[in-house]
Amino acid sequence: MTKQPSIPISAETPSLAKKLGKEKATITTKKPIEKDYRKGKKSLYIEEKKGTSFDTCATIGNEYVCCNVKVLKSVTNCPFDCSYCFLQNYLTNGTMSAVGDTESLIEEVKQRLEEQPWRFFRIGTWELGDSLALEKDINQASELIMAFKNLPNAVLELKTKSDCVDTILDLDHGNKTVVSWSINPAKIINEQEHKTATLQKRLAAMKKVEDAGYPIGLHFDPMIYYPEWEADYHELIDQIFDTISPKSLAWVSVGSLRFNPEMKQKMALNFPKSYIHSQEMILGPDGKIRYVKPLRLNMYKSFMKKLNSYLDPQTVLYFCMERFDVWEKILGYSPRSIGHLDYIFADKMRIKYPEMVETMGSLEMYEAHQDS
Repeated sequence: MTKQPSIPISAETPSLAKKLGKEKATITTKKPIEKDYRKGKKSLYIEEKKGTSFDTCATIGNEYVCCNVKVLKSVTNCPFDCSYCFLQNYLTNGTMSAVGDTESLIEEVKQRLEEQPWRFFRIGTWELGDSLALEKDINQASELIMAFKNLPNAVLELKTKSDCVDTILDLDHGNKTVVSWSINPAKIINEQEHKTATLQKRLAAMKKVEDAGYPIGLHFDPMIYYPEWEADYHELIDQIFDTISPKSLAWVSVGSLRFNPEMKQKMALNFPKSYIHSQEMILGPDGKIRYVKPLRLNMYKSFMKKLNSYLDPQTVLYFCMERFDVWEKILGYSPRSIGHLDYIFADKMRIKYPEMVETMGSLEMYEAHQDS
């Protein structure tokens, strides 16, 4: 496992520090304010849950086919330093922090499940940070895994660029947690995903997780264009399925590089040697700039043909933040709505992992409630 450097830890209350075995942590009721997101990565603040943590993924919008995944805002910022990370342009307080009272997070999840008992919820902890990078210090993922095991109609998604999986391998997860990787070719990892686990370490961690019986998720997002992209992405697919079985996959997402226009200047300032923002890009209806459509279609067509040569039919394959016409041109079909894609997830998980989905609502119910 990649060794993360020790970082100073502070906690909001002595009880939070004691719970995590960090009795020597500095106790301060006021969360430190750090406007520089990079400086914020150098320390960790353990806090109590404030307000609402359960939400819908912030990228949802009717212009695109969105998967309607839910998020649990349990970590903010992470020790990694990816050149394309939106947090460099998003966080007003860059202090790396984590919710220490996991019980409060679970209670909020339970309330939402009770409001819609017919619905299958996919819930991730990765929107504002990495689900596993801090696990040795906060034990948060382990507690969530054990809690989700007993929750009806819900699955936890832990998404990471780390190889920090050793602490969760022996847990009785009950097939109610999907461990996912955001993954790119070694060249992109080495040049753009700074301080993350190498490709080989991620693959080794993937194998460990498969051996522990966890369903696995893969997120080829963002796909990044460069002269050798096609050969490298094809090789990446081969490397993954030389390591794990396609039958271990719950879902796979694919998406291309995109970001808000104002982030381009931040990227150039923070990563002056990066080339990824220099390709021709256009502004989309969601306010983000992305590769021109002909380039995206060319990348997707080649990538999907290779990927589909391996995939199990019950694995959910979907685009992140692409329009209906892109689905049609590449996959030959498109969900008719956000609710429809959410329903497809529920239906396929019901078949592949019956313990995940106890109650199955109708397609009409999913579409009627796609905005909630």
